[in-house]
Amino acid sequence: MQPIVSIVNLSKTYADGHQALKDVSLEIAEGEILALLGPNGAGKTTLISIICGIVNASEGAVTVDGHDIVRDYRHTRALIGLVPQELTLGHFDKVWNTLCFSRGLFGRAPDPAYVERLLKDLSLWSKKDTEIMALSGGMKRRVLIGKALAHEPKVLFLDEPTAGVDVELRKDMWALVRELRESGVTIILTTHYIEEAEEIADRVGIIDGGKLILVEDKQELMQKLGRKAMIVELEEPLSGVPDTLAHWGLELSGDGCRLTYTYDPRSTRTGIPGLLQAIGEAGLVVKDFKTTQSSLEEIFVSLVKGRA
Repeated sequence: MQPIVSIVNLSKTYADGHQALKDVSLEIAEGEILALLGPNGAGKTTLISIICGIVNASEGAVTVDGHDIVRDYRHTRALIGLVPQELTLGHFDKVWNTLCFSRGLFGRAPDPAYVERLLKDLSLWSKKDTEIMALSGGMKRRVLIGKALAHEPKVLFLDEPTAGVDVELRKDMWALVRELRESGVTIILTTHYIEEAEEIADRVGIIDGGKLILVEDKQELMQKLGRKAMIVELEEPLSGVPDTLAHWGLELSGDGCRLTYTYDPRSTRTGIPGLLQAIGEAGLVVKDFKTTQSSLEEIFVSLVKGRA
């Protein structure tokens, strides 16, 4: 099956010599949610800007739905919706007019019923005749999404879509993104909120220093690079790890009440049964125990630090 977006050997060097992207190749499947993670200046926005035709690439090629973004610019741009980081809206424009104008800009025939449904989905229907300047920051962010969706794109780019948005509104937007994916829209988002990627993405791409470090299924990434830990809570505190348990590599909490054992969840032999037996033989009484797994944030930090 042909990918909806195909990026081949893409590089970008600016006039001042800064290389923002270095030989990036990536294929994005139709209907998936791809989260692009990376520190500030990693190249995320440059990548999106090239695909959307805002910035010219120095090398490489990009196709959207099989069409080259340079040769078939008007066609490919009409397939794309973009929600930028900045609140690029006219202060005195009204919400309804903003969406209708954006729809017409891409050559789509007027469709008041679609615009009404979109505003209702974005919880903006009651604000349809309100000037942009009178809206809250969260509402303006919703208008940007509505504007990007007004011409019914097949691919939606969200560049830091929930920056500066409160937690409740962020969760509402996650729900909207899932609904869009279910309707067949492909979504690529950049985010500083690791939990955003962990919550809604199908795949995760990590960019650092202009290079695409990896792109992987979210669950496979967490299983492959995530570590699990068993935390054993003791009935009585310890002053140190007993010598008989030294080879297990245990970490003792500051209060002496918890032992932490880290292991690879992919291993067929985690060593947990043997450890519990050894703890019992050491005369320690276990009050409780639980397991935890590395979060996507911990994996991201370890990958980026590993390249520093």
